[in-house]
Amino acid sequence: MRVRFPLYSKILGWFFLNLVAVAMVVVLLFDAQFHFNLDWFLAFGARERLDALRDLIVGELELNNPEDWQSVLARYSEAQRVRFTLCDGEGEVIAGSSTELPPEVKDRIANQPTLFRLGRQPGGTAAPAAHDAEPPPAPPAEILRRWGPPRLPLRALMRTQQPTRYWLLASGRLDNPLAGPPFRIVLAAESTTLSAGGLVFDPKPWLALLLGVIVFSLLFWLPLVRGITRTLGRMMQATRQVAEGRFDMRLKMTRRDELGALGASIDQMAARLDGLVTGQKRFLGDVAHELCSPLARLQLALGVLEQRVSGPDAEYVKSAGEKAEQIAALVGELLSFSKASYGARTGAVQTVEVRPLLAEAVRREAVEGVTVRVEADAALRVRADADLLQRAVANLVRNAIRHAGQAGPIVVRAERSGGEVSIVVADAGPGVPAEELARIFDAFYRIDTARTRETGGTGLGLAIVKASVESCSGSVAARNRDPHGLEVEIRLPLAEAY
Repeated sequence: MRVRFPLYSKILGWFFLNLVAVAMVVVLLFDAQFHFNLDWFLAFGARERLDALRDLIVGELELNNPEDWQSVLARYSEAQRVRFTLCDGEGEVIAGSSTELPPEVKDRIANQPTLFRLGRQPGGTAAPAAHDAEPPPAPPAEILRRWGPPRLPLRALMRTQQPTRYWLLASGRLDNPLAGPPFRIVLAAESTTLSAGGLVFDPKPWLALLLGVIVFSLLFWLPLVRGITRTLGRMMQATRQVAEGRFDMRLKMTRRDELGALGASIDQMAARLDGLVTGQKRFLGDVAHELCSPLARLQLALGVLEQRVSGPDAEYVKSAGEKAEQIAALVGELLSFSKASYGARTGAVQTVEVRPLLAEAVRREAVEGVTVRVEADAALRVRADADLLQRAVANLVRNAIRHAGQAGPIVVRAERSGGEVSIVVADAGPGVPAEELARIFDAFYRIDTARTRETGGTGLGLAIVKASVESCSGSVAARNRDPHGLEVEIRLPLAEAY
């Protein structure tokens, strides 16, 4: 049994996954900054700011008596809203706000890597480790004993707990004759906030991080949103085809949520409609076919009776014969409609030359006194059933001649439009009311309900056009011309040979 995942739970679950992923990234980045030097991108610019402040403070300490260092650091602490502490290379406090550094801060200072590895030789001099091929010369032993070995520059951001404090560390060299020979110092800035009085925080990397979160969220949501919109697009296309009468389409959805259930319902609806419409068309075709034989016998009997009856009764027989002819015409139209509806299954779709086909359809429907022009490139070819297409064009020409033959020339033109061929039958008649345009291709529909069969036809002519064109994988539409007239456009696939 396949488990269903409701769309609501999918969206909600995906939202929480997004939050968890973003939160994990933020936590990792926040924690990682305390394990990197100030070159870390979240502290962008902090190194330069701290170096500049360190040089400023050390420069002033070098000009002042060691007894005044405490006041110098206090003044800078008040100005920068942090607490400055000066300590030596081992983390021992020389001057400043703190009397003792936290153990982890002190260890970080004392364990800063040296420029070379030390080994002891007799006499107390330093020797390079065996694996150092060309070590730098060691400083004098008395300097090593007093200040320790030269170390790599230190620039770091640290966090201590209980209470939470943030520390900025920057090493340097202090040269004040009153304090003895030059020696290594570390300036420590203590703050209760991560920004450290503006020394650490810079909006640029955080804006970049925010932009990254937005881009990540977009990419994270893209598969879900794209899957939903693609499915909805397929459903819109399918329902549009159903609205156009193409009931043989199938979505065949594989989703296991509400959209999948909706797709299955659309397939079921299309299959049901296909069965109903196919059954209706088959029923009409069967009825029309069954009526042909008795109708033919009826016409034959009326013809014989008309020859034998005379006087007033002859008019009744003649009227009955005319009604029988109308019924025969209706049955013939029903048979044509049925054949056109099944054309896709029984017709031979092939490459058809457009211009000769249009010329033949016009020739068949030509009426004296009515001008019908054919405008088409001789090289145009379409993929269609020639009989069905010719019947569709002939019906349109006949319809135009009947309703607008005296209003002006009728134009039948064909032209290429992208990967299709557009065939248009245009007249200069009164046109069709705009609200009726969408229904003129319905079977048995006539614009004026007061028309008689003699003036309005059977109402199947344009329905046969639509069925014939759709059987050739085409489409048909009608629109009014400006300032007056009607044009019906048939669009069919362009043949590859063109």
